[in-house]
Amino acid sequence: MRVGLLWLVLCVAASPALAQTIAPQQRQAILDYQLTLTGAEHLIAAMQAMTVYLVSLPDYQERIRKSATMTAADRIAQIEADPKAAAILKQNSLTARDYLIGVPALRMALIAAQGTTAPNIVASPANVAFAKANLAQLKPKMDAADGLRR
Repeated sequence: MRVGLLWLVLCVAASPALAQTIAPQQRQAILDYQLTLTGAEHLIAAMQAMTVYLVSLPDYQERIRKSATMTAADRIAQIEADPKAAAILKQNSLTARDYLIGVPALRMALIAAQGTTAPNIVASPANVAFAKANLAQLKPKMDAADGLRR
């Protein structure tokens, strides 16, 4: 549960409760992001590895605080400047931008696919349709990545 909470904070846009604070250009980037099954698998695998890595750092709580106030460009630069984080993304065929936009896009599409409708959930109709078609496969993996157990 602690691991999932960490990524909800680090990926500010990933949390629907915080989505109202998304900058208009980040909101648009999430809407424009096109999910695929391969891409979703890469995002989830990277999210799991990145969370394990970040929680292992002695200053991870400070990183959470700082990340919550950073711009999207600053978060991208921070990931790119961290060799271990950059390696995790490279291993999963992702860029920092893909990761920081893709995780919230996937998370919110899955939430919307389950029938949650609210103005603070940012998901394109195509991504919601994708999530509905792949919900049975992706939801358990996302829950596991978040540290949730059934």
